[in-house]
Amino acid sequence: MNQATQATPTAAGNPLLDRSPLPRFDAIRPEHVTPAIDALIEESSQALEKVVGPQVPADYDAMSAVLDVATERLGRAWGAVGHLNAVADNPELRAAYNENLPKITEFYTRLGSDERLYAKYKALSQTAAAAELSPPRKRALSNALRDFVLGGAELQGPAKARYAAIQERQAALAQAFSEHVLDATDSFAYWATDDELAGVPDDVKQAAQAAAAAEQRGGYKLTLHMPCYLPVMQYAGNRALRETMYRAYVTRASEFGKPEQDNGPLMREMLALRQEEAALLGYPSFADVSLVPKMADSPQQVMDFLRDLARRARPHAEKDLAELRQFAAEELGLPELQAWDIAYASEKLKEARYAFSDQEVKQYFTEPKVLDGLFRIIERLFDVHIRPDTAPVWHESVRFFRIERHAAGRTELVGQFYLDPYARSGKRPGAWMDDVRGRWQRPDAGLQTPVAHLVCNFAAGVDGKPALLTHDDVITLFHECGHGLHHLLTQVEDLGVAGISGVEWDAVELPSQFMENFCWDWEVLQSLTAHVDTGEPLPRELFDKMIAAKNFQSGLQTLRQIEFSLFDMRIHAEPQAASEQAGGELVQKVLDEVRAEVAVLPPPPFNRFQHSFSHIFAGGYAAGYYSYKWAEVLSADAYGAFEESAIEGSVLNPETGRRYRQAILEMGGSRSAMENFKAFRGREPRIDALLRHQGMA
Repeated sequence: MNQATQATPTAAGNPLLDRSPLPRFDAIRPEHVTPAIDALIEESSQALEKVVGPQVPADYDAMSAVLDVATERLGRAWGAVGHLNAVADNPELRAAYNENLPKITEFYTRLGSDERLYAKYKALSQTAAAAELSPPRKRALSNALRDFVLGGAELQGPAKARYAAIQERQAALAQAFSEHVLDATDSFAYWATDDELAGVPDDVKQAAQAAAAAEQRGGYKLTLHMPCYLPVMQYAGNRALRETMYRAYVTRASEFGKPEQDNGPLMREMLALRQEEAALLGYPSFADVSLVPKMADSPQQVMDFLRDLARRARPHAEKDLAELRQFAAEELGLPELQAWDIAYASEKLKEARYAFSDQEVKQYFTEPKVLDGLFRIIERLFDVHIRPDTAPVWHESVRFFRIERHAAGRTELVGQFYLDPYARSGKRPGAWMDDVRGRWQRPDAGLQTPVAHLVCNFAAGVDGKPALLTHDDVITLFHECGHGLHHLLTQVEDLGVAGISGVEWDAVELPSQFMENFCWDWEVLQSLTAHVDTGEPLPRELFDKMIAAKNFQSGLQTLRQIEFSLFDMRIHAEPQAASEQAGGELVQKVLDEVRAEVAVLPPPPFNRFQHSFSHIFAGGYAAGYYSYKWAEVLSADAYGAFEESAIEGSVLNPETGRRYRQAILEMGGSRSAMENFKAFRGREPRIDALLRHQGMA
């Protein structure tokens, strides 16, 4: 008997194999990963063989009781391993993750392309019982049939084997891409003197000094993690320091660094594999494959949308840039504005024009007050209660919460979430929401409530003071919380379409970007703010300055997002860009062409932004980055309903909140995103609200 079958799913002592309702993050060790994954893949493989056999009828519940129960257990265990790999990376865990990634990829590719299982689902779809399925189940079944086709279930022989090999290689490349970005970010340090940090905020300097002291060194340790990098770029008067930091940041994981961390070859191979996958499935490009389960109809439609938005934004961006150049030359002695001057000059211009700085605003956003205010907003709008809860965690700074609803004299658990707020070594940069488990009426154990991760990379508090968040940090927190609410407040009980599951990728950002709007409301900000020293809420005068500055450089920012989106769509829609034989020049050539078309301020030739563009090379947004702008139209229009229904100036209208919750958050992926939107708004979305919110109407 081989080792995999000995390590049965009831193996004692392995936290990935016990049936705890929540992952035992504090107990999971690298040595647990392989035995658990081997055992759970074996269990899922046996379930697959059973479900395609004659003893399981072509019946929704019967098939789910066999296959979904096994694969969901595997998915949860692997999800815990992947999560730790992202937030608590170390060499041993990374090795265990990479050892098991090919096995996981092989299993899910095999599952998604099994022609016997596909035939069973097709048989199920043609039964009389299928016509009687609930709407969510009908949608889940329709999605499953579509995904079998996209998963290669109709391929035969060598084509099928090649498709599987492509999936395995792509998974390995995406993981390597992510590791290179993390390692290149973590490995950089600049040891600065006090003189070099003139202008940098005290709390940033204190954190840098503490980082140096932790390594038994004097001075200040500067890193490329956002809580350090961004304030240095915004406030450091030392131009040479800014240039050093900028060059290090924009050349991460490129040919300008360690050869073994260069993501150039990985990008080329990934694009070639994606194009080959598209050809196997009968599509002209990977972008066409990517859009099948999305709202957008074609790559051309997406590019037309982006170019139309670019045309509208360009005059505003040109005006932004002209003002910045004039100010930098006249007030800062910078006649030639360089890329490493942009954040610094912009911050100085904002301070001069609106008489406030991000640093001044930050003193009012203490993390405890922001969290409390955010939770109160959610409770008021969506008729729930949030309170602290306990669960095993992976780091001492991680917190856990539960969401409840009180109804008919009883309290019901709606969902739970982890919050991991701070940046640290071994933690992937950025911010994200991920699911731990979905809402599901389990065939084996009753109702399972959803659980989510909310992950950010804020600067932790220093010297016993609470963490201070920039207003951008607050917006990020609200954004990720919007994703979390989409996952946690669902009332759908079919796993494939509950919460974020089954939602078109280009609509997934609607609830997250919707929540960002509250960060600009006076009533809301009063509840989020208390000065770190005095406890005073944000003064009205300072808020008015923030509102006046809200659309500061919105034209430039819009064009930047369009640049990323158009680059992403073009490299996946144009087969020649995906030709591995053509070398890396084509990727750079497409990016240069996009910048020539839409950017008003092209970056320097050494900029290698694409080498750390993890969204599209390691994060599921390939030929989908446009989703941020696409969904921004939806989210701005959805927020318009709250503006229109404001009571005595308050956008926190519980009745509108209830309609939004029921039409969008609770429905998850059980209807199309457009149906959900129209159920809430009574019509299709319009671009007007977005242009108005961004000062470009």
